[in-house]
Amino acid sequence: MSSPADTHVQSAEQLRYALWLERGTRVGLGVLIVAFAAYMIGWLPALVPPDQLPAIWGQPVGRYLAAAGAPTGWGWLAHLARGDMLSLAGIALLASCSLPGLLVLAAMYRRQGDKAFAAMCVAEVLVIVLAASGLLAGGH
Repeated sequence: MSSPADTHVQSAEQLRYALWLERGTRVGLGVLIVAFAAYMIGWLPALVPPDQLPAIWGQPVGRYLAAAGAPTGWGWLAHLARGDMLSLAGIALLASCSLPGLLVLAAMYRRQGDKAFAAMCVAEVLVIVLAASGLLAGGH
């Protein structure tokens, strides 16, 4: 015997958002896997070669950054041709994969005349983008 909770049907909005999350997650994981392989196999040059990583990995962040010559903030974007920095693109994709889904939801809600939900989706996008921008870093 099934209860009413067992027969819950997902709304079109939930399904659309889930689809966008699934796509973003797959792309992000794909980039992570390819970047890791490129780094470990040596397909791409690395900022820190894999054999040198254990020597500096346990250092405090300041010493690690100095020893690796690693960029801070969004500086990694200038080094995407390096295998170890390309992995950060996969992480960034995973961290931002909710953004397209939220924008799609905002458009769906707007078409339905639900301005409050559309505004909440846009507000969520703005909060995520603001947080990622580094403008709120507070001296870090």
